Amino acid sequence: MRKLLACFAVLLLSCSFAHSEGELKSENQIRSVDSSRGIGWVFDFIKNFLGYATILLPGYLIIKYVRNSGYLETAVSRGVFYNAVKVCVQGNDLEVVLGVPTKGEERAKSNFEKGVILVICASGLQVSYLTWGVLQERIMAHSYGETPTSSGEKFANSQFLVFVNRILAFMTAAAVLWYQRPPKVGVPFYKYSYCSLSNILSSWCQYEALKYVSFPTQVLAKASKVIPVMMMGKIVSKNVYELYQYVTAVLISIGMTMFLLTEGVNDKGHNSSETTFAGVVILIGYMSFDSFTSNWQGELFKSYKMSSIQMMFGVNLFSCLFTIWSLITRGDFLTSVLFMLKYEQFLFHCIVLSICSATGQLFIFQTISRFGPIVFTIIMTLRQMFAILLSCFIYNHELALLAWMGVLVVFCALFLEIYSKDRVRRRKAKGGKMVNCGSGFVHMFPSHFFFFFTRT
Repeated sequence: MRKLLACFAVLLLSCSFAHSEGELKSENQIRSVDSSRGIGWVFDFIKNFLGYATILLPGYLIIKYVRNSGYLETAVSRGVFYNAVKVCVQGNDLEVVLGVPTKGEERAKSNFEKGVILVICASGLQVSYLTWGVLQERIMAHSYGETPTSSGEKFANSQFLVFVNRILAFMTAAAVLWYQRPPKVGVPFYKYSYCSLSNILSSWCQYEALKYVSFPTQVLAKASKVIPVMMMGKIVSKNVYELYQYVTAVLISIGMTMFLLTEGVNDKGHNSSETTFAGVVILIGYMSFDSFTSNWQGELFKSYKMSSIQMMFGVNLFSCLFTIWSLITRGDFLTSVLFMLKYEQFLFHCIVLSICSATGQLFIFQTISRFGPIVFTIIMTLRQMFAILLSCFIYNHELALLAWMGVLVVFCALFLEIYSKDRVRRRKAKGGKMVNCGSGFVHMFPSHFFFFFTRT
């Protein structure tokens, strides 16, 4: 009991600290001073993480107390509270499902029908994520309320955008689970929190980077995440990689270097070497957190055989809890809502951004389950190329010849990886084994593949 009281004491002290911090200085004042030095993101990151810690630390102590006290074995009353504690700490009892139809039992479709479905899925992915990318840059890099006499205001809270995306994704996953009623999985619910935390930190870095680098730089960095994923795979899962994966990593590194040598010179919006360096550091943080997310989810898929929608539900539930609590304790939630009410265009952009994110994930699920991961990877790689071209066209980013050559090298390396990965998969596809495919673990059951490519 004393440990539980200590948990709540820590929680209250953290909230008091966050509240007093808001009284000493307004968030806008802090941001305007620190951003001029190029280090404002560091303070924001620390404050966000402290907000998450007010949930993580009490949760850790409660789980430890439940395990050490033997509550699950000795509890007399086993009602709703007991079941909730059991799901969080120990996991559900597994269900045995009989009579599940195999692929051979599904109704065969003609090539024309498959082609129509593929066009719909590919178009849905392109429209969803290209629109999402354009709006992402519009929200984070441009002002609202501009007039001939006023420069307007920029929305600066990346964490609020993460929350907006996660809440709709959570509701979508909950609706799909309610409709499908899949069998329960035995994963302890708290294990979702690890990849949820890394997922929201990677998403925060993704939005925050747009304050310091151009959107093409951000997209190219996301396309290059195979490098930190391989490094994290070595650390987390003790992976062994093949020669083509190392060749791909080297080519991507060369292409990124070529691109970054010209970044900060030709892009009018980001012409400071200091802010460009800050943006590169944030993008490295994005790739590191994202690679941990992929590898941790791969371990969960391998150990508990869950569906992608169940993973989507669990991760987004914790993401909503982390972000809404941090926003409230810092006083940013009300500020962001007031900004949304002040500028109707921003409200519209947030709604469309969230819809694109949620529908994009559903298109991903359908594409992989029907056509496999190779087709999906090709579509998403093309989407990244189109995103760079679209951003340069809409927002007038100027890229030098060396930068375009760097982009070409990176995407040639990605298509080389796709080709080589397909050859490896053909050799190892029998038996439904886990196959290391360079960008994270890919279970041969295709619906498990999609979550590693949705970092919105």
